[in-house]
Amino acid sequence: MTEIQEWFEKAQVERTMKALRKNNFDASFVPRAKDAAKEVFTMIPDNATVGVGGSVTLTEIGFFEEAATHPVKLLNPSPTPSIEDFMRARREMFLADVYVCSSNAVTEDGKLYNIDGSGNRVGSMTFGPRNVILVCGINKIVRDLDEALRRVQHRAAPMNARRLGLKTPCAETGVCADCASPERICNTYVLSTKKPLRTNVTVLLVGEPLGL
Repeated sequence: MTEIQEWFEKAQVERTMKALRKNNFDASFVPRAKDAAKEVFTMIPDNATVGVGGSVTLTEIGFFEEAATHPVKLLNPSPTPSIEDFMRARREMFLADVYVCSSNAVTEDGKLYNIDGSGNRVGSMTFGPRNVILVCGINKIVRDLDEALRRVQHRAAPMNARRLGLKTPCAETGVCADCASPERICNTYVLSTKKPLRTNVTVLLVGEPLGL
């Protein structure tokens, strides 16, 4: 059964990468999560400023540990002491040389689908940094836009809300209620059908499940 599953996943990855390239994105693949962080840093030059979007995937692949071994300036707003510093750090990321995060979903026809709370992550993915690297586990690949929407609204968003300790209905029930909570994280929906003008976007697919 493992051999059959590997065959299926390989075919799915190949379809997706071909479609991403057709849509002018760069696409590459690493089979194992343990190799993903090193692969990311082959794409980042020394002394670059590197912005980071909120991502369970980056933690899982050891991105931050790998970053500490390279001469880069990491812009990471997580440990900031105040909301003012937090927002300042996020705005600085629009001027980063490289922006690294994940995508909520990648369709087999080569599109990127993302939902964001404040819009800083999807904003940096589409404009500002010259180079964007999206690290996506094989679990992020979906058949089409309808499946992408279901995945994000009914899986990724409830789990992220729960992870962040937010007071939203989905964080309690695990089901999207299309709420009006002040802490709602599904506020900005962005579909990238082609590579943005003047922004290089690389999708690094990893042959293991990663993130939410």
